[in-house]
Amino acid sequence: MPGSDTAPGAARAPEAVKILIAGGFGVGKTTMVGSVSEITPMHTEEYLTEAGVEVDDLSGVEDKGTTTVALDFGRITLTPDLVLYLFGTPGQQRFWFMWNDLALGALGGVVLVDTRRLETSFAAIDFFERRGIPFVVGANGFDGEHLYASESIRDALALPHGTPVVPCDARERASCRDVLLALMDHLIAVAAAQPTPEPAG
Repeated sequence: MPGSDTAPGAARAPEAVKILIAGGFGVGKTTMVGSVSEITPMHTEEYLTEAGVEVDDLSGVEDKGTTTVALDFGRITLTPDLVLYLFGTPGQQRFWFMWNDLALGALGGVVLVDTRRLETSFAAIDFFERRGIPFVVGANGFDGEHLYASESIRDALALPHGTPVVPCDARERASCRDVLLALMDHLIAVAAAQPTPEPAG
């Protein structure tokens, strides 16, 4: 049909994939989205105020002055045929109710962790596991330091066998891209491991 996308020689639109970037408060989710996004990312950050002193746990991130209150949004083209839309979750417990809506349609996820505060990561890991959403762990090295080996982090988080742990620096575009590429490889491996449906009849 003339003008159809399937006409010979017609340019094919790239496949769009929704990816959720989750993790505890202050682990670097907003920084990661901002570092890797090829468009100006959308952030919904607000300043921390005294009203949240009794609510928000700033242990380990005492110098943090802002927080995501809804989501971070960015986009990256991995290949001419594949575009990732990145949705970063708010990390504070009082905003976790939004995660369900943000996860709708997500093909996979990244759990970003601060290896100095691994306990802040368990909620995000549990979230993905309960919903059957494949994910990788990005071990964000603050100050460019990676204090623990990937296998040590895997054991500490009690991750399922085969879940990749990728050391990264959320400030570096190339490093964040490597995490996303690892996620794509993981999604392909998960899909390949699924049993082939029996033909009807």
